[in-house]
Amino acid sequence: MSDMPGVEFLEAYLGRVQTAIAAIDAGALERLATRIDETVSNGGHVFYIGNGGSASTATHYVNDLVMAYARTNRVVRAVSLTDNPSLVTGISNDYSFDEVFAYQLRALSRPGDMVVAISASGNSRNLVRAFEFAHDAGLATAAVVGFDGGKLKDMADVVVHAPTEMGDYGPAEDVHLMINHAVAGLIRARGE
Repeated sequence: MSDMPGVEFLEAYLGRVQTAIAAIDAGALERLATRIDETVSNGGHVFYIGNGGSASTATHYVNDLVMAYARTNRVVRAVSLTDNPSLVTGISNDYSFDEVFAYQLRALSRPGDMVVAISASGNSRNLVRAFEFAHDAGLATAAVVGFDGGKLKDMADVVVHAPTEMGDYGPAEDVHLMINHAVAGLIRARGE
């Protein structure tokens, strides 16, 4: 029983989260909030994408963005492209999982819209393909990434990087949710 992980494990985990938070550039958070606000102000859509835990984080980002503008009565066009399982699985089955977000962006987006990818690795092929489409279609891009930032770090117009050890998904995903709350909080504060 004494060999089971306990407080030391938890302290180490919390330390990794704290290290990732401390490494975030507050200026990058502000740039993300500003780019989102510009997109919303111009009537554009903000599309959120992610896989696995980051898919649910994408949905959480949409909720918090809409609520950040609730007091201003501004129309917010924000969508998580992970939220329609029939469409996600249909595109994956009939075309390719690599195309699941690019395909939806091709159907739903227009120049001036924005795509925010949330990813621990920054290397998921379907996110990279979405950014390739976004660049060709005149969409702004933002990446919220962990690990070393991966390919998305170099592809995005705005990058918020929470560096974590390769494969350390928990702290990366924890910090990505904190980033959401910080950005939504700034947008809300600017609107009051």
